[in-house]
Amino acid sequence: MLSEERYRMILKILEEKRSVTVTELTELLDISESTARRDIIALDSAGKLVKVFGGAVLTENVFSSAEPTVAQKTEIYKEEKKKIAKYAASLIQPQDFVYLDAGTTTGYMLDYIQETNVAFVTNAVAHAQKLAASGKNVILIGGTLKSSTEAVVGAAAVLMLKEYHFTKGFFGTNGVGRTAEFTTPDAGEALVKRTAVGQCRKAYMLCDHSKFHAVSSVTFASFKEASILTDQIADEFKDVADMVLCK
Repeated sequence: MLSEERYRMILKILEEKRSVTVTELTELLDISESTARRDIIALDSAGKLVKVFGGAVLTENVFSSAEPTVAQKTEIYKEEKKKIAKYAASLIQPQDFVYLDAGTTTGYMLDYIQETNVAFVTNAVAHAQKLAASGKNVILIGGTLKSSTEAVVGAAAVLMLKEYHFTKGFFGTNGVGRTAEFTTPDAGEALVKRTAVGQCRKAYMLCDHSKFHAVSSVTFASFKEASILTDQIADEFKDVADMVLCK
């Protein structure tokens, strides 16, 4: 089999599976491990795939600079988001000082939070209203209200966040990429997220499986700064990110 034909077959397999191991390629294409590794290196150099430990993954070619509204995001992967949110809420313990990022998945957490001896800070007006209505101790940070995501952003929000030190923080993300890491479309919202992550002793990214390999305009945090809570473990990220499967 010519190398060009193997390349086409490898890329076709990746289009269907999104990731493939060297062992799988040897079986599917009836080639040696050394040939499979050499082909992966060649395709990685050409920018056709991303070489990872033991195999390859599809290139991160799902780019988006658009920001869906809260209404648009609410019904997308709803059950997956609720599963993640329920697990995230179980991590909150008495006397925690918690940051809740704006977003639909963090919003679902509010239905599952059991602890009462907890203080919350959020940049989401809807989150603050619901927490206050349930008798929780909540602080809404000040700044400019962004209508599409109902999040408070801006310099005032950043300055206020720098005064706090959170035991835990729970964040949404529009994309998770191996090189871009955690991304969001809006620079102003990214700055607020980045500041809040930096003020957390432990940060968690609430991320359904659709976010993997998606890349938005602005990186706001690295894999070293936060653990991923997800409904499906992405094997191709195991070597670079801490992931928790939410059951």
